Amino acid sequence: MFKLNLKIAWRNLWKNRGYTLINILGLSIAMASCILIFIFVRYQLSFDEGYKNQDRIFRFTTHWKYSSFEDDTQGVPVPLAAAVRNDIAGIEKTAIISINNGIIQVKDQNGADRIKSEESVYYTEPEFFDIFEIGWLAGKPEKVISEPNTVALSAATAKKFFGSIANAMGKTLLFRNKTNLKVTGVFKDMPQNSSLPLQIVISYQNFPQKDNKNWDEVGSQTECYVLLKSGFSVTTLKEPLRLFNKKYYQDKKIDGNQTNALQALKDIHFSEKQGNFANLSIAKSQLYGLGVIGLFLIVTACINFINLTTAQSINRSKEVGVRKVLGSKRKQLIVQFLTETFTITLIALIFACILTELALPQLENLFKARISFSIFEHPVIFVFLIAMVMAVSLLAGFYPALVISGFSPALAIKNKITINAGNMNLRKVLVVLQFSITIILIIGTLIILEQMNYVHQKPLGFKTDAIAIMYVPADSLGRSKHKTFKERALQINGVQSFSYCQRPPLSNDMSTTSFSFNGQKNDDFELRRSAADADYFKVFDLKLIAGRVFLNSDTVNGYVVNETFLKKMSIINPQDALGKIINQNEHKVPIVGVVKDFNDRSLQQSISPLIIYPEKGAYYMVAIKMDQAQLIPAMKEIEALWNSTFINGIYNAKFVNDDVNRYYQSEKIMAILFRFFAGVIIFISFIGLFGLISFVATQRTREVAIRKVLGASTFELVKMLNGSFLLLVFVANLIAWPLAYLLVSKWLSGFAYRIELGMWPFAFAFFISMLITLITVSIRSYKAAVANTIDALKYE
Repeated sequence: MFKLNLKIAWRNLWKNRGYTLINILGLSIAMASCILIFIFVRYQLSFDEGYKNQDRIFRFTTHWKYSSFEDDTQGVPVPLAAAVRNDIAGIEKTAIISINNGIIQVKDQNGADRIKSEESVYYTEPEFFDIFEIGWLAGKPEKVISEPNTVALSAATAKKFFGSIANAMGKTLLFRNKTNLKVTGVFKDMPQNSSLPLQIVISYQNFPQKDNKNWDEVGSQTECYVLLKSGFSVTTLKEPLRLFNKKYYQDKKIDGNQTNALQALKDIHFSEKQGNFANLSIAKSQLYGLGVIGLFLIVTACINFINLTTAQSINRSKEVGVRKVLGSKRKQLIVQFLTETFTITLIALIFACILTELALPQLENLFKARISFSIFEHPVIFVFLIAMVMAVSLLAGFYPALVISGFSPALAIKNKITINAGNMNLRKVLVVLQFSITIILIIGTLIILEQMNYVHQKPLGFKTDAIAIMYVPADSLGRSKHKTFKERALQINGVQSFSYCQRPPLSNDMSTTSFSFNGQKNDDFELRRSAADADYFKVFDLKLIAGRVFLNSDTVNGYVVNETFLKKMSIINPQDALGKIINQNEHKVPIVGVVKDFNDRSLQQSISPLIIYPEKGAYYMVAIKMDQAQLIPAMKEIEALWNSTFINGIYNAKFVNDDVNRYYQSEKIMAILFRFFAGVIIFISFIGLFGLISFVATQRTREVAIRKVLGASTFELVKMLNGSFLLLVFVANLIAWPLAYLLVSKWLSGFAYRIELGMWPFAFAFFISMLITLITVSIRSYKAAVANTIDALKYE
């Protein structure tokens, strides 16, 4: 029976191949988009999975709460791990891990560098490998980094340095030109979807700050992971954690109501407040947004299918009538029409898979991640494809099957079938729903693009053009060459100014501190601090509004504060701040200047209260301003000078412009996705609209013919057929506007600096939807209006 239904379905689809092609085109594009969304969302949700006891693995985080300032970090104080082991009984294993970087050298037999590269390294305790059972290819996990001057490598790193895993064991690496590290173990490569991109893991006994006992010194580079005991949960540890925070923060009078909390391993990748070592994270709200767009796509494609199927149902009325007269039951007819829908959906899925394979490289390039479409590697993708085919077949095919199978055989054979008003009203509701979705996406796309344009064009308060930044060695040997490097760099043609600094003006590399102002302790907020020499203001064109720049010296001799600091301290006149003493970290130094506010973080966040001061020991970077016309030759000379000056270092430069743009990568991706999917939904929606006007034109063929005989002009007939559709799209706009307003307002609220919502995106969406509707409907209406009246009336 199924084979017969399939054969009949194929014949009908081929007979109406124009409509079949439109249906397959709309469904395949929508399904391909949904597949792409699904595999991306699946990839993101798979982060940090696959570990034994993963539900019991947690990470400590740190939170500060002042009266007008809150902050969070994944970093913890160094002494936290030892205190957790002693004080919290519900925790089975504890391990601190800290990221750093340095130059790794692999020597040949003659002592010459065979490999020299700057790498990220991790200091951690042996218990870390009890918490994360990552799989070992060589060495014993309980012993690999138990001794000082030992290191474990990932499989890829071992092959990179020594050619093979076997050759790596027992060999020596030179770290930072002073420490020999013996390779005692090789572990499996960490998966790409991991928040712990471990490649080089060094014994914690080599960690320079391992003996730090300071509880209010917290950096994001140091994390602490724990494995809870079986039967324990975060809820059961709530009271022990409260007592822990009281003992080590409240009782010790640590500033900022500092506390620690536990964060589940599965939540790390989606944390908006805390980062991770991989610097890969995404807000769950973005995944939900993509999921909603995928749902919109499928719903729109199904509505399109329903409209097109019912539009051609009149043409099949005789077939239904004959089959009913010959004994077919309604149930059999429903199965037949569902088989046709299933066949179309299955064909559309094949084309959707082809489109997905073609689009995957672009998606991987967009997200900078490898995304697999292999059903053997990820069987859940196959389950999704089957579920999607079944859902689309039922959603798109069930209603048309009910309508067509319900035709009266007597009327069907006489070709006198009409669709009742209730069904027509349902189709109108579907069109309104379809276009409401389309209009919401048009408005959302316009707002996102406008906000991103605003972000790129808004003055940040400092210059970014033709400024290169690069790390410089900050050890005693490197610092001894800083002066020479600067003098020679300034002699290069095209170099305009030069500054040593801790970080560029806009940076997520945070360093904050509590402070006293003019002898009075401040409990309202923490102060962000940044070390730089006096030329920093010239390189980035920072404007002083009061006072002067501090003097270049080996010690801190003056602070330059920003306007936000004055506002926080309720100082109206910048001149009044000059000479006032700030005490931070036992440095009592006067304010010597006030700099005009600049954005020190992305436009999603407000400007921080800030101090800039000279401290040579904190200069890890150099910023060089160049003439745009001489940029390329100047950069080549700078690289040559750098390599000849810092012989043991590795040159790595980037431009400030590129660094700034990185902060809005997530928003750029969402803008691209919205633009693409809005285009897809617009395309599918207007195919559906064409189908519905085809249905109406078919239903009113005789009416149009009679009106022509009675003298109606083509323009009047086109106007008559267009009117109801323009009204539907107008209603869709009225429904879409408030929904779109709520959605884009919520999205914009994530930016501290954002555009004002005006009427133009809503007006443009109204204009474009009405215009395309008018064009689409007019094409089909005109065809109906100029049809031969004799053909329409000859059976009357």
